[in-house]
Amino acid sequence: MLSVLSVEVRKLNRSLALLLALAAPGLIALFVFFNLLRQNAPQPWDMWMVNANAMWAIFMLPMTVTALTALVAHMEHGPRAWDQLRALPRARWRLYGAKSLCVLGLVGFMSLLVMGMTWGAVTAGVQIKPELAPTGVFAAGKYAGQLATMFAAGLLMIAIQFWTAMRFASFVPALALGIGGTFFAVVAASAKQGVFMPWQMPVNMLATEAWRVQTALGLGGGLGLIVLILAVAHLARREVL
Repeated sequence: MLSVLSVEVRKLNRSLALLLALAAPGLIALFVFFNLLRQNAPQPWDMWMVNANAMWAIFMLPMTVTALTALVAHMEHGPRAWDQLRALPRARWRLYGAKSLCVLGLVGFMSLLVMGMTWGAVTAGVQIKPELAPTGVFAAGKYAGQLATMFAAGLLMIAIQFWTAMRFASFVPALALGIGGTFFAVVAASAKQGVFMPWQMPVNMLATEAWRVQTALGLGGGLGLIVLILAVAHLARREVL
């Protein structure tokens, strides 16, 4: 499994995955930077960091997962390499398991970058306008905890997108699913039923009602892990369309 995983990591190094991993959090940081320069009075750290986490959860995370899973799948779909890979003398589930771990690792890495780049954007903005230095305490543990729960709650969405991208040789089904899921997550962000929608589960980690947080985290994390395992097992048994 480690050898298969190392091969997948080397493939990612030669792809646009790392560029995507930097671009998605970077766009949030860029927005925060210019938004800070527009202010007339200092704002608390919580305002900048929690808002950045919210932008990540409700829009950038779903769209990034859509693009990332499509990219990882296309590395084999594009050159029609699945037949060769699946003919190798190793368990097929390891191929898909390694790809899923790479996706999860990159999403986790991007989650950390959201906090780091947002902090950097605010710090850079303050160098230009020192009078806008944020008030209050930079609660790194709190912000990292929010991002960690968003990652866990997003497991179900990641599993669904991963299965779709790997199952179909065309990238259209995965992109359509991801764009549609993100659209409904954004326009129906305040709906109570949104807690049961995989694409809305990460942003529910910022909800004030405890039941929403617990429900989204339980379904997104627990059910997401089960679905991801089932997706890997299912993909290992079927041919690609």
